[in-house]
Parts: sequence; C-alpha cells; structure tokens
Amino acid sequence: MPTTPSAKPLDLSAATVHFNRPVPVLVEDALRREIGVLAHNGALVAYTGKYTGRTPKDKHVVRDANSEPHVWWENNQAMSPEEFDGLVQLAQEKLAGRTIDVVDTIGGAAAEHQLKVRFLVESPYHALFIRQMLIRPTAEQLADFEPDWTVVDLGTVKYERTVDGTDRDAVIAIDFSRRMVIIMGTLYAGEMKKSVFSIMNYILPLKGVMSMHCSANIGKDGDTALFFGLSGTGKTTLSADPERFLIGDDEHGWDDNGVFNVEGGCYAKCIDLSREKEPDIWDAIRFGAVLENVEMTDARVPMYESKKFTENTRCAYPLEHISNAVFPSVGGHPQNIIFLTADAFGVLPPISRLSPEEAMVHFLNGYTAKVAGTEAGVTEPQMTFSTCFGAPFMTLHPKVYADLLRAKIAEHGSKVWLVNTGWTGGPYGVGKRMDLKYTRAMITAALAGQLDNVRFEREPVFQLEVPTSVPGVPNEVLMPRETWADKDAYDRQANDLHAKFVANAAKFGL
Repeated sequence: MPTTPSAKPLDLSAATVHFNRPVPVLVEDALRREIGVLAHNGALVAYTGKYTGRTPKDKHVVRDANSEPHVWWENNQAMSPEEFDGLVQLAQEKLAGRTIDVVDTIGGAAAEHQLKVRFLVESPYHALFIRQMLIRPTAEQLADFEPDWTVVDLGTVKYERTVDGTDRDAVIAIDFSRRMVIIMGTLYAGEMKKSVFSIMNYILPLKGVMSMHCSANIGKDGDTALFFGLSGTGKTTLSADPERFLIGDDEHGWDDNGVFNVEGGCYAKCIDLSREKEPDIWDAIRFGAVLENVEMTDARVPMYESKKFTENTRCAYPLEHISNAVFPSVGGHPQNIIFLTADAFGVLPPISRLSPEEAMVHFLNGYTAKVAGTEAGVTEPQMTFSTCFGAPFMTLHPKVYADLLRAKIAEHGSKVWLVNTGWTGGPYGVGKRMDLKYTRAMITAALAGQLDNVRFEREPVFQLEVPTSVPGVPNEVLMPRETWADKDAYDRQANDLHAKFVANAAKFGL
C-alpha cells in the first residue's frame, strides 16, 4: 500500500471554481456553453470528438518504491515520477483562467471500504457525468469532505508526445503514492470512472477484498447474482432485470459481508436501444442523464440505431433512475456467478455450467470479442483474452484476483455459469447475435434453480456442460454445432479457438 502522504492540492486561485453544483445548473451551463444539447427525453447529449471510447495505449501507472512490488507491469505501462511531475506542472499551468468544477464523490457503498474522490473538471458535461456515476455524498459528508484521491480531468489539453514513433495526444496517469490521477487529451468521460475502478483494483485486494468488473443484482428471495464481462457483453442489460433488484452495473467489491457497488450510477451501451428490449434503461434516460455520441433527429429524438459517430454510444444515469435499484447498493454473498462472453466465432454454447476448476480457467482467460467502438480503433468485433474479464483495469497480477475469487466460491458454494451473448449459427458476418430474449430466459432459469435437475451433456470440443433443455429456449439453440449449416466449418473454427484457449491458459500455469 502507498506509504507517502497524498500530493499537495493543486492551486485553484487563478481559476474560476464552482463547488458541487447541482444537476440543473450543470445542465444549464453545458447548454449555455454549447457543450451539449437537450434531447426530447430531457437527457443532456454530448459529443466526445476524436475519442469515442477508452484509449488504453495512453494509460500509465507511476512506477516508484510503493507501486513497484504490487503492480502487474506486463499489463500496465510505467511512467516515471519525474514525468508525472511534469504532468502536474502542466495541469497547474492550464488551470489558470479556466472555469473548473470541483465534484466531490465517494467510491464504494460499503462504509469500511469507501474512498473519497475529488474531481477537478473543466467541462460541465463531465462534471454532470461523474456526479451521476459515483456515489453522491450527503450534505453532512460534504461539510467536512477531505479527499483521499484527486482526479484532474482536462480533456481539451493535449499532452503531445511521440511514443514508439507514433504521435500521441492523450494521457491517463495514476500515481498511487500521490493519490492523484491526471487525464488529458480525451473528452471520453468513461476514462474518469475507470480511473476510480483502477484505483479500487489496487487498494481492495491488498486488503483481502475481491474487486470485480461485474454487474450485480438481487432476486426477490434475497439471492445475489454477479455478471462478469467486458463492455458490450451485456453486463448492464442483463443485470437491469425487471424481476430483480439492481445493485450496480459495472464495478463491485466482495468482502466478508457480501457484495457492494463501487459506483452510484450506470453507464450503458445504447446502440439499438429500445423500450421493448430494455425498458429499465430506456426509462432511466431522462433529465439528469447523459447521452454520449448519439445522433438525433431535428426534433431532438435520439436515433439509437445510428452508428454515425460510433457504435459505442452510451448513456450515463444515477441508480435512482432505476425503479428497482437497492439502496444502499449492497447484497449478500452471491449464489450464482455468470461469466459473459460475446464469442465472435459463434462456437461457444449460449449457456454452460462450470466446475470451480473450469471457472478459474475461464476467469483467467477472460475470452470475449471487443465490441466495435469500446476502444479506440476497434471497428468490428475482435477476439481478445482479457484476463479477469477486465485486463485494462487490473493493476495487480491476475492470480491475485483469481485466488480471491477461488476462495470466495469455495467458501460460499457459488454456482458458476458461462453465458455466450455473441454469435450463433456462424461467426461474425455469417451468423447472428444470440436473441436477447433467449439469453434472458437462460439466465432466469439458472438463477431460479430450474437447471439444477436438468440433464447436461458435454460439448465435445471445450468439454463444457450444456443443459439439454431450458424453459423458453429452442433446444437446437443450446448446442452451437447444431446451429451451423456447415458442420465441418464449425469443427475447424471450434478447434482453432480451443487451441487458443489452451495456449492462453498456459500463461497462468493452467
């Protein structure tokens, strides 16, 4: 853990500073400054320009005596303390003459693990975003708010440099000793929330608490479920279930008392959003919510089917906009854990049951397809092994998280399922994505215990246990080979992916 005190606060005396402005004022200021426009449903619509997704190539962690023994350096780009000093100096210079919003937030719904994070933000749209995304302190908490961390968000300031012959203009830098994050050169608001998650992924496991890139909800009988997965795999959509109560959609911890949300809001993909398929998310997009990179009609009606700016269109809204969210955002020990993957090759079963040993293999592999737009430069689904279903945010070695998860599963007897929300009937470009109603039916059956007494068969290539029947789902959908017209093509594709699975797992000694 960091042993040095946090850095001296930046001097804001040369800036115009607003403290914790309420939602209507932030919206009014964004409209007045033409940073956003108002949609007919009341949401603020903003556009992020060059970066319409995260830019992991520009994310860095300061390497010093405190971080050196803990950080997974093969996955995290190192920055010297001296370069970070230069970033702090540049930020200090650029603050002069600017209008800055100070937004005080809390990360972590469990009181014993809460982190007080202060954001210094130059855009009222970003101030609104982070105010709604993290936990909003009470008036009493704000009265004597002393931040544990400071995040400086100056998206219009270019950090121009050349890296490996490539000109770069964005940077996300985390210093665990000074407890400071600096974001420059990108207007994609998601970098702010993920910086807090990266911090939690460092702090919590070193306290023996599992940090997780997952969504979570609770059934009417009090059973908690977790949904692990990368962006675009369905975490937000599948956890927003009208029949269950939402804890959170993206970032959680698991301690001796159960599961707790890190955040106070949701950040949902909204490409092809419809009231019919996702009523909770549809209704959550109203005044106080933020829409990013969504094309609109002249009447200011969002065109959710449009990919004009990016496929990674997003909506951010507070948990209070979800009618069945639970407060505080905590739950018991999960009875079911679901690993979500969007298999672009179309060879994984839509649902399979994992043994504890198989769960570790799939957790450490973290296989999915990066969905178009979630990262800069991704224009169509790409196969990836993202360990722990969130490698870009994992600051410690994957084995740390895997060992914690293994121990939790063993202690609490959680059942683990692998659910493919990706392609069926063929790979991307040939098959189609799994019907959402079938995925929901499979998950509902698993959580309700309806698969406990169903006969399972071993799928021949990956040796996954697949149920022979699921209520509301055609049997022929369950075994992926049966959905392909060309069975030989399926066999080649499945065996090729399995070989990649084995090779990647070998990196972790599996």
